[in-house]
Amino acid sequence: SVHFYSQHAGFFEQLLVFKFETGQQASHEFEIMRLLEVTHWTSSSEELFPTNSCNSHTKECTSTEKHRESSKFPCQLDLFRALQRPLEWSNYSERFHLLLHLEEFQMKKEIEIYNEGNVPIFRHKRRTDLFILQVITPPPADGDERPSVRPFQSDFKDNSRFSVDFALDRLPLRVQHRAVASVKPRNLVEVLFPTGKQSSHNPHLPRLLEFESNPEQRKAIKHIIAGTAKPAPYLVFGPPGTGKTVTLVGAINQILETQESCKILACAPSNNAIDHLCEKIAEGNVDKHHLYRLYAATFPVEKIPYIRKFHCNLIGEAVRIPTKRDLMRYKIIFTTLQTAGRLVAAGIPVCHFSYIFVDEAGQTTETECLIPISGLMDPGKCQVVLAGDPKQLGPVISSRMAEDNGFGLSMLERLMRDIDLYKSDDTHGFNNHFITKLLRNYRSHPAILKIPNRLFYKGELQAFAHVEKCIPYCKWELLPKKDFPLIFHGVAGTDEHEANCPSAYNMAEVEVLKEYLKAIVTHLHKNSVTKIGPKEIGIITPYSKQVNLDTDFKSDLWPFRVEQFQGKEFNVVILSTVRSFPKLTSHKQCTLGFIDNEKRFNVALTRARALLIVVGDPRILKTAQIWNKFIHYCYKEGGYRGISVYDAEEEEDTDSCTLKEPLVICTFTHIHALHTVCLSIVLRFLNSLKD
Repeated sequence: SVHFYSQHAGFFEQLLVFKFETGQQASHEFEIMRLLEVTHWTSSSEELFPTNSCNSHTKECTSTEKHRESSKFPCQLDLFRALQRPLEWSNYSERFHLLLHLEEFQMKKEIEIYNEGNVPIFRHKRRTDLFILQVITPPPADGDERPSVRPFQSDFKDNSRFSVDFALDRLPLRVQHRAVASVKPRNLVEVLFPTGKQSSHNPHLPRLLEFESNPEQRKAIKHIIAGTAKPAPYLVFGPPGTGKTVTLVGAINQILETQESCKILACAPSNNAIDHLCEKIAEGNVDKHHLYRLYAATFPVEKIPYIRKFHCNLIGEAVRIPTKRDLMRYKIIFTTLQTAGRLVAAGIPVCHFSYIFVDEAGQTTETECLIPISGLMDPGKCQVVLAGDPKQLGPVISSRMAEDNGFGLSMLERLMRDIDLYKSDDTHGFNNHFITKLLRNYRSHPAILKIPNRLFYKGELQAFAHVEKCIPYCKWELLPKKDFPLIFHGVAGTDEHEANCPSAYNMAEVEVLKEYLKAIVTHLHKNSVTKIGPKEIGIITPYSKQVNLDTDFKSDLWPFRVEQFQGKEFNVVILSTVRSFPKLTSHKQCTLGFIDNEKRFNVALTRARALLIVVGDPRILKTAQIWNKFIHYCYKEGGYRGISVYDAEEEEDTDSCTLKEPLVICTFTHIHALHTVCLSIVLRFLNSLKD
């Protein structure tokens, strides 16, 4: 336990060092260091601090209070050695248990910062049974029963004050621990570290008359149906807009039509993703009585569509978990990876499912992906199919230490990175017995697709979008170049932050976004589009504070963060990069932060069908290689507008203005300045000769 006492306001920090020795002769030593930080406010200094609208991650206490932080190491210290060795079958369970503990430790810290004492609670104005903040009544005295909710409601007085503590729900983590613990008893070594020795190398591939126009989709479906990878997972590598979900739907439909006795489990990390897959299957000729959507018991009832083409576990006005017998009657069950743990807990036999599909497998942790695999898969009878794109955003991790040690790597990406079966050969490409890379992009205009294709997909993607869907803005009056529906608009903005808030915003870019939005809406109205659909315009920004600033847009056009945008597509996408030079900060000290993340860049640039507008500060973006190439591409093709790269950089050295691929944007002013510089050099040279 760490105790803090002080009568003085201010910021205090202290380094805590734990030194460890292993072996009797101290043959190996290592240290774990933690920086303890406390911001202490006295009652008199409280009003001097600026208002924080972003929920500061600091503790507050008065001079009469004792500040006490208590924490425990997540597990035995000798498990830290597991992080020093590469992941392999021998340390698989041990390592992932440790990473889960580290993640839980960080999640617990993050939620506890919102604990507060002396919090006012107000009754809802219209709903007398609702309160502004959900609270738990104080714990009863020893031997007493906990008070019921009814006396709390009847005795409640407005503006009463309570201590509010937030506790972490450990159930999702416990389910993942159970999945990790089941790996070795199930003997899943050929599933998690496949060699291909037990797979069928000369299978009988079924004839498939559909998908003749897309050879990659046809290959994937044939090999999935035949189970050529089994027991190894079959991977569908689906770059943006290449029909990954269509491929899964095609495979599932073929299995339902041709294999009467097969049972299928279809999963995804999110409810939106699995609902989308379920709806696509239901649109086909499948008997709807064979489909079952399993929702979590805590899923909001109001979000379940009442007009459905499939059965689900909404019983009356509540979500209930069916019995094992009822669940086993259906040919295909759709659920999230986490809720698949309910099937394990219900005792569904491991030999029940013939196929387990995981859509958006690149967006989830390996431990979450394990929930249906380690709990419901028979390696000799079940084919696992993982579909996703490791070049786009992966799972969101709270613990930096866990992420740095591989917890942010999805199973899909790990297999493609580390296992030879899934690597592309320079001569023959991918081995279709185990993996298929989809190549035909049906979403974007070729100009929008070009840079992500070159940077992330070896230039192999082919533009197959329908012409009528990707040309509506090719003659738009604001395009710098007609038939090139791509704009980079340079803005000399400034990074700004509110007090104690790490999230950035950029008011200059907000103004430019609004002008483009107005112009697009005007363009649509001129073309007789009176009602703008929800998938017409999407606005993306990587910073939550920029999202909050833009709330004066129409409600259906509110900006998304990049993480919320993955899997979506819009006719028009406007991206605000936000990052610029902060006030009172040297330009040379400025970094891009997670704007420089290649996966975020890829997601942001591949959502648009017909028009992509990127608003940003080229002075700082050009320092990142991927952004430098994108800006250079836009300029070279005539899609650049806004400030020159050199505007507002007159005080910097010439070398600092040079792009890794030259970007030359000259105006009359710059040419005049160049003449001035040259004349100055000549005069200095003459003076040196004179001296």
